[in-house]
Order: sequence, then C-alpha cells, then structure tokens
Amino acid sequence: MRKLLVVTGIVLLLAALLVLISCAKATSAPFPTPAPTPTPTPSPVPRPAPTVPLPPQVGKGSQESLADLPTVTGDRIIIRTGNISLSVKDVVDTRDKIAQLAVRIDGYVVSSSIFGREEGMRGNIAIRVPDKSFDQALVELRSLAVRVESERTNSQDVTEQYVDLGARLKVAEATESQYMALLDKAKTVEETLKIYDALSQVRREIEQIKGQMQFLERTSSMSLIEVQLQPVATARPLVSSRWSAWETLKAAVRGVVIAGQWLVNISIWALIFLPVWGTILGIIVWQLRRGKRHKLPNVAD
Repeated sequence: MRKLLVVTGIVLLLAALLVLISCAKATSAPFPTPAPTPTPTPSPVPRPAPTVPLPPQVGKGSQESLADLPTVTGDRIIIRTGNISLSVKDVVDTRDKIAQLAVRIDGYVVSSSIFGREEGMRGNIAIRVPDKSFDQALVELRSLAVRVESERTNSQDVTEQYVDLGARLKVAEATESQYMALLDKAKTVEETLKIYDALSQVRREIEQIKGQMQFLERTSSMSLIEVQLQPVATARPLVSSRWSAWETLKAAVRGVVIAGQWLVNISIWALIFLPVWGTILGIIVWQLRRGKRHKLPNVAD
C-alpha cells in the first residue's frame, strides 16, 4: 500500500513538473511583431497641360438682362401689306399721282413699270408708306380709280420672332463679354488664337441677329402696297389719238418702194445668172428639136 502511494505521488510530481515547464516556455516565447509597413515613395506630380477654354456659360448677370426684353403681351409688331387693282382713265397719270402720294405721306416708291400701248396699256407700282398711314393711303388710292377691281390686305404678327431674336442677342452679347475676359487671361499664343476664333464666330452671330431684327423693324414700320393699273374699257376712244392720214400715206409709199426694190433685186439676180440659165435652156431646146427631126422621116414612111 505504501509503494502504491509512493508511485502515485511520483507520477503526480512529474505531471506537475511537466505543466510548470510548459507554462514557463509559453511565457518566455516572444510574440511575433508585425512587419513594418513600407512607406510609399511619392511619385512625381505631372505638370498640368494647357487646357483649351470651353465656351462660357451664361451667368446670373445674363439671365437678369433677359428680363429687360419686351414681352409678347406688350406692343405687337405687325407687318402689313396690301394689293389693289384699279381701273383708271389714264394709266401714266395715275401712276405719277400714286408716286406723289407716297412721297407726301413720308413714303417712297419701291418699283414702277408701264407696258403696252393705248387701250392695252397696263401699269404696276409698289410703294412703302408709314404703317400709321396705311389705311389713309388705301383710301386715297381708291379715290384715284374709276373702279376698284380687287383689293386685298394681309397682316403678319412677328412679335414672338422679334422677342426670340432679342433673347438670342442678349445671350450672344453676354457670351462675347465672357470671351473678352478669357482673352485678357490667355497666357499662350495658342489659347489666344482659339479664343479669338470663337469670339469672331459670336460676333458674326450678333451681326446676323441684329440684321434680322432691323429688317423686321423696317418692314413693320413701313407697309408695302402693290397697285395694278389698267385703263377703263368705256374710256377707249373710237379713233386712236395717234392715228394720222399723213403717216398712213407715208407707210403706203414705203410699201410701194419696198415692193419695187424687191422686183429690181430679182431682175439683177436674173441678169447676172442669164448665161447659166441661157445655156441650160439652149441645150434643152436643141435636144427637143433634134428629137422631132428624127421622128419626121419615120412618119413619112
């Protein structure tokens, strides 16, 4: 019994020693330290390349300037035109009176033409008059006619088109200002040339818009009236005012002289070609006579 206890004690002692040794090794072993993180070396930063200036955007100031444009609900911009056909006693005289009428009401003649003669004479005249005098001009034109054959008027509202052009003009002018600012800040010749090219395009657009707006302003302030003139049928004279007995006699004598010249010309040509025609006719006559001589003996037999 005593031996069993001794052996058990020795085994427990050895087990305790083993546990102590293992714990001592665990505490004495150094913990692994993480490898130090390599610090990245800074790469050289490239120099920024010169950028081409982009088309500028319309800023707040340009948007505020658009508010200054006239609204469609305000004064309208109307282009009025008229066309009237008149029967008159004297086409030329009426044409002159219409031209005087245009000048008297601060207008002008656009075009004028006269064609034909006597009862076939016709005339066309186009005038521009101030829009405020448009109705007055039509009234005075009617008073110059014996009869009004036809009359037509037309009105075209171009207010929205004019307002749209005005808005485009504001934007283009704001763009021009911003390009001018960029031009002052340009550092290279290449940038200066590119900005100047874009600036030239904007300026051309501005000139085109201004031209269209001025055209609408002129055509709306000066109305166009086209007039066709023709003589009155009942006013034709029985005998033409240009008829003359002396002129008729001279025309008849002229005809006789022309006929005589024609006959003389034929005679001269026939005389010059007489040897040719005479020879040909002589041969023909000789052949005919020769044929008759050969036939006579046969008849005698």
